[in-house]
Amino acid sequence: MIYYTSDLHLGHEGAMKKGRRPFSSVEEMNRVIINNYNSIVTDSDDVYILGDVVWKSAEAPEKLLRRLRGKKHLIIGNHDEKLLKNDLAMREFESADFYLKIHDGKRSVILFHYPIAEWDGFFRHKYHVYGHVHNNRENPAYGIMKNLPRAYNAGVDVNDFMPVTLDMLIAKSIENGEVKIENYP
Repeated sequence: MIYYTSDLHLGHEGAMKKGRRPFSSVEEMNRVIINNYNSIVTDSDDVYILGDVVWKSAEAPEKLLRRLRGKKHLIIGNHDEKLLKNDLAMREFESADFYLKIHDGKRSVILFHYPIAEWDGFFRHKYHVYGHVHNNRENPAYGIMKNLPRAYNAGVDVNDFMPVTLDMLIAKSIENGEVKIENYP
């Protein structure tokens, strides 16, 4: 199975405030995100983490990453600079890329931390999974992306603090009434 997630910000107190996360402490946030992650991901699953994994954590990043199941693939985000310099932490990933094209079943998917308004394959019905915007409705990109076909936010802040499949992202967008015309353009 393939899962997507983004912007875990494990260890980052500022993410609790900025993302209006419902946790009383960093420890609670870490525990819930890791427990939710492990409740769905098995060791044989591939998980594409679209950036901003661990930031300003009192606990060593490699220790937090070891607690996450699955074969982890990092799509590098704007808060991953220190993580990239940590050899022990980076050993927890199968791969690390800034931008990646994969196949999820018969669907082609473009992975990038940032939302892209028109990605490689946009006119050939390829999908785009991204993060970065959290649940920040004031960010113009948040609103724009909700209206683009086949573009999905994998951030934990909008996905019940857990990884999701592409089918789950599609179903959620339909449930939320987002304009996602699958056959457009």
